[in-house]
Amino acid sequence: MTVAFQASSSPASFIPVEEVARDALSALPEATTREAQASHIANAILAVFDNYYVRSRHIPYLAKEAFETRNWPETTNLSRERLDIYGRNLDALIPLLKQSWPQFADERGFWVEVEAQYLTQIRERYEADLAFAFLRSTRRLMRQGEWAPVSYFAGRQKEIVPHDNGPTAIRTFTCIWPVKNETVIDLLQVPGFNAPFRDIVDDARLIAMRINETLEAATNSDISGASITIEMIDGGFFRNRGAYLVGRIKQPSGPDIPLALALLNEKDGIYVDAVLFEADRLHYVFSSALANFHVTAEAYHQLAHFLHSVMPKRPLGLHYSTIGFNHVGKVAVMRELQAEHNTATEQLDFALGFRGTVAIGFSTPSSRYVLKVIRDQPAEGYKWDTFPGVDAILQKYRAVHETDRAGSMLDNIIYDNVRLDREWFTPQLLQEFANAAPDSVKILHRYVLFRHLIVQMKLTPVPEFLKKASPTEAKAAIRELGTCIANNAAANIFNKDLDARNYGVSRIGRVYLFDYDAVEPLTGIKVRTNLDRIEGEEDIPDWFFEKGTIFLPEEMLVGLRVDDPDLRRAFREINGELMTTAYWEGMQRALNAGLVPKVRAYPTHMRLRASRH
Repeated sequence: MTVAFQASSSPASFIPVEEVARDALSALPEATTREAQASHIANAILAVFDNYYVRSRHIPYLAKEAFETRNWPETTNLSRERLDIYGRNLDALIPLLKQSWPQFADERGFWVEVEAQYLTQIRERYEADLAFAFLRSTRRLMRQGEWAPVSYFAGRQKEIVPHDNGPTAIRTFTCIWPVKNETVIDLLQVPGFNAPFRDIVDDARLIAMRINETLEAATNSDISGASITIEMIDGGFFRNRGAYLVGRIKQPSGPDIPLALALLNEKDGIYVDAVLFEADRLHYVFSSALANFHVTAEAYHQLAHFLHSVMPKRPLGLHYSTIGFNHVGKVAVMRELQAEHNTATEQLDFALGFRGTVAIGFSTPSSRYVLKVIRDQPAEGYKWDTFPGVDAILQKYRAVHETDRAGSMLDNIIYDNVRLDREWFTPQLLQEFANAAPDSVKILHRYVLFRHLIVQMKLTPVPEFLKKASPTEAKAAIRELGTCIANNAAANIFNKDLDARNYGVSRIGRVYLFDYDAVEPLTGIKVRTNLDRIEGEEDIPDWFFEKGTIFLPEEMLVGLRVDDPDLRRAFREINGELMTTAYWEGMQRALNAGLVPKVRAYPTHMRLRASRH
């Protein structure tokens, strides 16, 4: 088993992608045979991929350095670069390829030869799946305009590199209960920080107390002298201003206990802010509604599978995406959908809840995903004057994927030109595709071809959740709904369709926005009110004649369609500030001033200390 690149925390120089591509293509004019031409093209694509991969694997170490030096603007820049770098390399490669071999650009047979040459070179590499995805992205862009299904597998159903082979991603620590402070100090040194801790000894003391209390409560017996194993991912997780260490505690008997340490870095040094033990708490931290992590661990297959073992409620494909491997995540999600179909007799049918006027949502009862297709034209009941078109709606979904989702917007996996078996679908769903999305979906004898396909984690729409929820659960959902709207505002996202049917409740009780056809930047919204009008005044308010999106906060409950009077009262009591112009205008001022409100990914009671300076 070979690993092509070992990323390093030391500085590295990177050759401009145009130079890499030109060098790789320089010998193409001298190639006299079709086989030689295919080989040169495969080499050029692989050279550009290598350039991308080296840089992308170096970014987590730069994020670590930004955390150590408290260079917070750089953390934002690195997150943006991590999302952009794949496309930037492709954008530089495609024009040079088209210029170098225009006679073959649209020839399917030649692409088969290029792919054969390419697969031979990547087959034994750890990152072969990423390299294959890069080849297929190149092919799709070279042949843009032709609708041909793209495989999301590297020529076979199994992974090129099984996740249980290759380099390790785990460090193991063994001790005798009770866990000593010295063992925790060793855990805290896993990332190898080049910055001082504020007080590592006191942090270790408090963490050891929490670990010992948690183990004692979990076993409910005397475990004095028992051997305790702690497995930690061999690297740090970096996002925004924070860092995390993640692992699990293996009990003498009983299930493993997840472990995550949340670290911050202030002027006087690094310190542990919180300790998380429950899988559901880790779900908050690893939610796809937050920005992706930068992880200083190379073995991404082992890393994703370890995270899945710690947080099994979260599908494997989403774990890949959370650590920044979105293209591998797309393949993993497609495999999961295939496995779901193979192990169940259910067919894909309309998703639970209201049928959207813009998107057709579909799923199976047991699936952990919902799939979506954008209608060619909106259905009856569409709320807005004009429909911007399928491409504009898809761009909104892509924009959400590329932004910091502030903990309250689902990430999207968007497939282009993907083919699924026709037998997966109910006849009524196929009929809906034929009637409402013929430009986006082609129904063939054996397959259904999707020009675009959006996949999201499955949620229960808020109205459906409230129908079956206990009073306590319903009130908690109403609280979460307000938190979701506020977090979206902090990310400069405003959903002008403030309808509870566009929000869903997750398995752990969080509420997320999942429909994005009506999202706009909050800074462009015109916040107005009718509360300043004199009682009995009949004139049309001035805002009625303004162009753009007008928002009256006091009418929020009307739009949310929460019919239960007790829940409406609860929303006013819990989230009352959201119904004031002062809140929204204040948020706009903060965003326009470049301020970004903090979004905490864990409850305050998980913090090691009650307060910090």
